[in-house]
Amino acid sequence: METWSRLETRSRLLSMAIRTTGLMILVALLIGSATADAAPLGDDGLHKQEWFALTFKDVAEDLAEAKADGKRLAIVFEQAACVYCSKMHNTVLTDPEVVDYIKQHYIVVQYNLYGDEEVIDLDGEVLSEKSAAAKWNIMFTPTWLFMPEEAEGEKDVGAAAVGTMPGAFGKGTFLDLFTWVREKGYDSEEAFQRYHARRIAERRATGNPDAPAD
Repeated sequence: METWSRLETRSRLLSMAIRTTGLMILVALLIGSATADAAPLGDDGLHKQEWFALTFKDVAEDLAEAKADGKRLAIVFEQAACVYCSKMHNTVLTDPEVVDYIKQHYIVVQYNLYGDEEVIDLDGEVLSEKSAAAKWNIMFTPTWLFMPEEAEGEKDVGAAAVGTMPGAFGKGTFLDLFTWVREKGYDSEEAFQRYHARRIAERRATGNPDAPAD
C-alpha cells in the first residue's frame, strides 16, 4: 500500500507532466501558425507572395500594364537567406491592411539580387537581374523601387524611380511610403520624411494604441 508521501509525489509529478505537455502543444501551435503565415520559398530561395506579379521583367511593358489597371508599378529586390527579407514577409507582408492596400493600388514584381533572369530596362538595354541591380545601384535587400506612372525612354529604372525603400521597415513606414507615391507626393513640396512625420503625429493623436508609430 502506497504511503501518503508517495501519493503526493506522484501527484506532483503528474501535474508537472501535464503542464509540460500543455506548454509543448502551445509552442507547436505557435510555430505552426507562424509557418502557415509565412510566404513559401521558391526554387530561388526567395519568399513568394501569391499576389506578386509574374512577368517577363520588361519594365516598360510592366509599367504600361500597371497604368492600364489603374495601378502603380513597384519592383522589389530580394536575395536568398536574407534575414531582413524574411522579417518583411513574416511581419509587414502578413498584415491584412498592408497587403490589401498594395494589392489594390500596385503591381509588384520581384527581382533576385543575384538572379540570371532576363530584364529589359526602360532604356531598352537587356540585362540580367544581377546586372540590373548593379546598374540601378541596388546594394541591400530588400529594396523597393517605385516607378512613375510614365517614364521617359532615355532613362533607366534607377534614374526614373520616384522613390526607394531599402530595408525592412515597420507597418507605418510601409503604408506611408506606398501612399505617398500613389498620391504623387514626390511632385509636391512635402518630402516623404515630412509626410511620414505628419502621418505619425496624426496616428498618435487618435489615441489608438494599435496605430503604427514607425
